[in-house]
Amino acid sequence: MEQSSNIARRKFLKITGITGAALVLGVGFSEKDKIARVFNMSADAGQSHELTPYIFIEKSGVITIMNPKAEMGQGTYQSVPALIAEELEVSLEQVIVKFTSGQAKYKDQSTGGSSSVNSNYFPLRNVGASAKEMLIIAASKQWNVPVAECYAENAKVFHKPSGKSLTYGQLAEPASKLDVPQKPKLKDPRDFKILGKQVARQDIPLKVSGKALFGIDAEVPGMLYASIERCPVLGGKLVSFDDSAALKIKGVQRVVKTERVLGKIKYMGVAVVADNYWAALQGRKALKVQWDYQGYDQFNSRDYEQSLRVLSKKEGLVAHNEGNFDRQFAGAPHKIEAFYETPFVSHSPMEPMNCLAQWKDGKVEVWLSSQGAEWTRDTIAESLGISKEDVYVNMQFNGGGFGRRILQDFAVEAAGISRAINKPVKVIWTREDDTQLGPFRPMTFSAMKAGLSNDGKVTAFQHKVISPSIDATTAAKYDKSKADETMVEGISSQPYEIPNMKNTYVFSDIHLPLTWWRSVTASTVAFPHESFVDELAVAAGKDPLEYRLEMLTKPSDTKRVLTKLKEVSGWDKPLPAGKGRGIAQWVFFAGLCGHVVEVSKQKDNSIKVDKVYAVIDLGTVVNPDNVRSQVEGAIVMALTAATKDAITFENGKTMQSNFHNYRMVRMNEMPVIEVHILAEGGPVIKGVGEPGLPSLAPALCNAIFAATGTRIRKLPFDLNKIA
Repeated sequence: MEQSSNIARRKFLKITGITGAALVLGVGFSEKDKIARVFNMSADAGQSHELTPYIFIEKSGVITIMNPKAEMGQGTYQSVPALIAEELEVSLEQVIVKFTSGQAKYKDQSTGGSSSVNSNYFPLRNVGASAKEMLIIAASKQWNVPVAECYAENAKVFHKPSGKSLTYGQLAEPASKLDVPQKPKLKDPRDFKILGKQVARQDIPLKVSGKALFGIDAEVPGMLYASIERCPVLGGKLVSFDDSAALKIKGVQRVVKTERVLGKIKYMGVAVVADNYWAALQGRKALKVQWDYQGYDQFNSRDYEQSLRVLSKKEGLVAHNEGNFDRQFAGAPHKIEAFYETPFVSHSPMEPMNCLAQWKDGKVEVWLSSQGAEWTRDTIAESLGISKEDVYVNMQFNGGGFGRRILQDFAVEAAGISRAINKPVKVIWTREDDTQLGPFRPMTFSAMKAGLSNDGKVTAFQHKVISPSIDATTAAKYDKSKADETMVEGISSQPYEIPNMKNTYVFSDIHLPLTWWRSVTASTVAFPHESFVDELAVAAGKDPLEYRLEMLTKPSDTKRVLTKLKEVSGWDKPLPAGKGRGIAQWVFFAGLCGHVVEVSKQKDNSIKVDKVYAVIDLGTVVNPDNVRSQVEGAIVMALTAATKDAITFENGKTMQSNFHNYRMVRMNEMPVIEVHILAEGGPVIKGVGEPGLPSLAPALCNAIFAATGTRIRKLPFDLNKIA
């Protein structure tokens, strides 16, 4: 069922910058309605329509495509509109791209799970194809010629025999009065001009020139700035504050209480509002705040790590059970066990959290970098107790997201402060706020067991995950009686053919706010899983890559990826002494990618990461260059998480604060990266943004073992201090 919006048509046209008669085409993503509809929106029409448009074609010829997905560096500003433009027969240089704004009728406007392209690939192509067919029909009627004699190209419709043409702008109004084709003919991929090609991204020149507007760049007349003091011990309670010194700072206007909302978690803070950000920040430093830590100042990383080790002795809740693991493991002639540990980490996007909010007459308008306009809309509406229709979201470019901008706590803060002072206000987090206040990727430990036959085959396998739950920290209700599917995601769906498998989950309670991190828990469970497979290969006396292929007798995408990795990496070519190769793969909800990493042991016993080969399986590609960039970026992030710093706690406080002690991989530390794309086409479209991350860490650690004989089972580690 389509959802309506109370945003007036005239306001919508004003917001999107569209005037005059226009062809407006939208798509509903319900199961019953996956085809476009067309409406005439002339300048003097007073009617608003319930199906939000994705295409606007004005009489002047201006074409606007609405993009429902956030652009946070992953390329959706190009790839999503390209789906429409390809079928519409227009180039991306001929269109204006605008972000949607949270209206309910735009359906899914969330950006996460590497789903932006695969969820829209056919629906948005249908939108473009339907519009093209209607424009062609309109032209044929105007010329009184058969439709078969007409074709569309370059934003025009041509008559083959005569060569005459009409622009889309000239045809927009008559086309809008036609019935929508129920099954528009999609282009043969062999005829694609945009999809599958290395097309330049329109956002890159904007970013290089400084013209791109990120959330932190947003401005409105008369706006103020706010910096918020929050309890340094997560879970602490605000008791009182003295703002007398803060109010003496030049430029400081107000000091107000504010609330940070992370699902069921709510933290109180004190916001200093000022004429400029510097004054707000100095006023914040002058505050005297009394907090009740409520015992959370006793929390530290060492004790929590030990609690997970103790919990690992529990049987755990069964997430997957096949065959009879217990019996087979008990009788196995060779038993292998190992324990792996991954830490808390921060998302640390380069653009810290920020939001500009303007409260007026019971409604709020926000400008921000977010991973989902409707997430922003819904969270603000619920927190402020207003209707969703009274929240308008202006999506800006994102300076990185990685899952952090899925949660909208920073938007709620800004909206609440604006309502309290009845003025527009921009909240900006410091880098220290961003690093220390979470939400974090959860610490996750894995207890591994396997039984091997005398000939080295895996006859029994168990992966036990011990961790807190992302859902438990934010959701109002959490069922502790069931294995958390998110926290064990992917471990039971690896295609290795193992007859007896029992994977389990042990829940650990925690008060810290947690959320999804790029590739979610694949980043924490792929490391132990694929490292342990390597351990089994070594125990069996077999080559790690061949060992994996022996467990893949049936055709599979994973088998194809591993075979391709073997080819491109020259796996069978011996390496000199002191060098090593490691391999790993991971298939999960977002897609499939595998890595081969080459390392070398230096004279000082440090390890240098020389080269990374990546093979990603996609099925269909929109922009190959964008795919390579995404895989390269995932490798950078994975290498950082594996070899730099963890988030740790002492006396309830986060010990890391900025990039001096929560370091990123630097350019001179990066290995050579070679990305290979498997794309044979077909109906299955796989994700790009996240699959390039999970298998990097195990491939790296497997390579280090091959070069040094040292097995790494805890992240992060120091490449300069390998035993």
